Amino acid sequence: MTTTHPTTSHPVTADERTLDRTLDAAVERSRLLDRLIDEQAAAQPERFRVLTGDRPTGPLHVGHLLASLRNRVRLQQRGVETFVVIADYQVVTDRDAVGDIGENVHGLVLDYLAAGLDPDRTTIFTHSAVPALGQLVLPFLSLVTDGELRRNPTVKDELALSGGRPLSGLLLTYPVHQAADILFCHGRVVPVGRDQLPHLELTRQLARRFNARYAGGQPVFAEPEALLSDVPLLLGTDGTKMSKSRGNTINLRDTADETADRIRAARTDGERRITYEPVRRPEVANLLRLAGLFTGESPQTVAERVGDSGAAGLKRVVTEAVNDGLAGHRARRRQLAGDPASVTAVLHEGNRRANEVAERTLATVRAVMGMAY
Repeated sequence: MTTTHPTTSHPVTADERTLDRTLDAAVERSRLLDRLIDEQAAAQPERFRVLTGDRPTGPLHVGHLLASLRNRVRLQQRGVETFVVIADYQVVTDRDAVGDIGENVHGLVLDYLAAGLDPDRTTIFTHSAVPALGQLVLPFLSLVTDGELRRNPTVKDELALSGGRPLSGLLLTYPVHQAADILFCHGRVVPVGRDQLPHLELTRQLARRFNARYAGGQPVFAEPEALLSDVPLLLGTDGTKMSKSRGNTINLRDTADETADRIRAARTDGERRITYEPVRRPEVANLLRLAGLFTGESPQTVAERVGDSGAAGLKRVVTEAVNDGLAGHRARRRQLAGDPASVTAVLHEGNRRANEVAERTLATVRAVMGMAY
């Protein structure tokens, strides 16, 4: 019997069926992990240690808040020990210069704190400030082949977005650097989107291979588990994936007027009646989802509220939802920005903690590899 893919209507291949089964299994594991965190994280925070982070390539946007920052705060409130890496070295994986990296790093910390991350419970640190983390990459590189790296979807996607520039050694080994970010602190839980599952699987493979090849089968590194986000993928104002590099974002640092301008320019369609039809009307559906994520309503409910008001009415509703939803974040951000020394102090303390952890891990790696001279 021939089946078809529900979104493309083409015959489903054996590889696609395998991918669907793998994804279904990952979703089920993620649900179980979420329940275990609820039940056990307060008593065993180290068992569910989280590693997550961002590249400081520009301001964070509403997609980051809805899909990532809110979840980090939620995990923190449940007692989970969290490490957040600001991956400044990774800025040059796909670009020629670091740009306004100091301003970008500062802005990330402002948004982290404004969103509710508590530096007493969450370790916020920069990649470049932890030398031992870079050293851990070397033994991990010995455990992966050139072919595996070239087939990695993360590498392919980043290369496709790089504007046709040649594949650099740093971009080729990008998944290994990310694996080191996770394993250096013995991260057990990694919040990811479904498109990032292949990258996390490589991290799991590297943990297994290190234990087998260098540690005599001893579990030096545990295999991290994916915690999948249930927030749907948000499109940018131009109808493509929301991305800092595409300039189609609604930034957290924007003023209410700037937000209104961005939403007013968002792509929709010419139909007067607003309905939630993701396949037929993806841009309209995206705006409905965005409003609903801030108001707590379903997209269908938002659509019913807009009714026959057309694109202009839809954009008014979305603008009000986003600006009301971000009002508290923006007020806290402005207050924090008035004390830049406190932001720097958060980074200094986070860097100190991360260095302690990385040095301990590197010492263990050297010992099991017979390099503790």
